[in-house]
Amino acid sequence: MTGSGSARRARSPGARASAPPANAADIKNKLYSSFANVANLMGYSEVHGRIIAALTGANEPMMLSQLAKETGYSLSSVSTSLDFLEVLGMVRKVKRVGDRRVYVQVEGDLLDGLRRAIVMKGKKSLDTAFLDFTSYEAKLAGLPQDAEREKVENILRTLRGELEQLMLYLDLLSNIELPKD
Repeated sequence: MTGSGSARRARSPGARASAPPANAADIKNKLYSSFANVANLMGYSEVHGRIIAALTGANEPMMLSQLAKETGYSLSSVSTSLDFLEVLGMVRKVKRVGDRRVYVQVEGDLLDGLRRAIVMKGKKSLDTAFLDFTSYEAKLAGLPQDAEREKVENILRTLRGELEQLMLYLDLLSNIELPKD
């Protein structure tokens, strides 16, 4: 096999040439792509957007295999993405009596899930940045005192202050109650 990426999608479902939709299935695919593009702007990946679109459009629980077929992604990609969406409270896995298969349904509010995703991803990034900054401070402390070191220490203090403000913003965002319909 060549490095064509055969284990993953060669092209996203919405990446086709923009020929007009020929049938209902094409229109559905375009709808999912449009929704996924909007979801992508809000911090979700394309596969997350397509899963949310498919589940919301179905208005009933779907099996993993149905979601894979509906979204055009592999079972593995859909399963991994569902785990993340479940952590965010966007979807819930359910079982039906007498059926061993697992179904998935939309659980949460898209805006609330977005809020949780932003907070979770933001705090993870900030935690990493704070660890990096602490390491840089230690390295700077071992350098001779000169104008360049002082300049870099000032930059570090300024940027740390900005990151602390962002952490406060994320704390506030995590506690916001969104209005219900």
